[in-house]
Amino acid sequence: MLTTRFTELVGCTVPIQQAGMGSFATPRLARAVADAGGLGTVSVYQFPVGMVAGVLDELQERTPGVVGGNVILRYVDPGLQRELIATTAARTRVVDFFYSDPDPALVDIVHAQGALACWQVGSREEAIAAADAGCDFIIAQGIEAGGHVRGTIGILALLDEVLEAVDIPVLAAGGIGSGRTLAAVLAAGADGARIGTRFVAAEEAAAHPDYVNALIAARPGDTVYTDAFRLGWPEPEAPHRLLRSSLEAAAALDGEVAGEAVSVYTGERYPVLRFECDTVREDHSGTIAAMSLWAGESVSGVKRVQPAAEILRELTEEAEAYLRRWA
Repeated sequence: MLTTRFTELVGCTVPIQQAGMGSFATPRLARAVADAGGLGTVSVYQFPVGMVAGVLDELQERTPGVVGGNVILRYVDPGLQRELIATTAARTRVVDFFYSDPDPALVDIVHAQGALACWQVGSREEAIAAADAGCDFIIAQGIEAGGHVRGTIGILALLDEVLEAVDIPVLAAGGIGSGRTLAAVLAAGADGARIGTRFVAAEEAAAHPDYVNALIAARPGDTVYTDAFRLGWPEPEAPHRLLRSSLEAAAALDGEVAGEAVSVYTGERYPVLRFECDTVREDHSGTIAAMSLWAGESVSGVKRVQPAAEILRELTEEAEAYLRRWA
């Protein structure tokens, strides 16, 4: 059993948090991860604030496991941020923040509702700021990560700096898609891992099959760190990692519309523009290969579509075997 400060703090049996992956981080996926002993995550900022309480109440009724809410503040009306955070904290074990500076006032809101606060950071300085803000644990994200990336150096180098600087539990993120890499970051001192790319291919994530097949066929060198898919991201600079083939296909696209998708709230179809930041779900149509196919350098760990519980079991059993071998 991989028991760490993170599992003891949060109440998980597995030292893995499923990443907040936009509209892939659904209640269905969070429930599957939580049921299997990990920290399941719902991207609550994707919902209208008035819907969040109902979504999370239903999720809590369906799983005895541990769930959290992921918040990217730049997507939330400033006047509604406090309500969203308080609503989420009252109904989850963890509220985690990404892509904004650590803010003690927001951490206080989380704590006032009895939840834990964490921040995903990309540097030693941000890690110290998050600890000083009162966060209960942090996520150190290396440049290997898929999707939007806060880190600018590799995860092992970042872990080395962060673990020396803070005393709270630290999860590693970026480039972790196998039991071997999970064991490596645990051996380096991390208290667990936040994993995204592997869960895109979870049965419960509802990713477009062309996207999943592209992940299955890819290797780490097939990903690229860029800021090309910036449309729809609420700030001027938005570095991210995705499949190089999607960047090339978007550049070669004839026209400014890559395809269409269906709104998860209204059911209405909307155009997916070239170089738009989007989550490519089953309901997307058009030139899927030219859309934002997020992928981290852990992509070689994606070998087939699997239930989330099976992904967690593979990762932890393999990690335990490597840690025993290295002991």
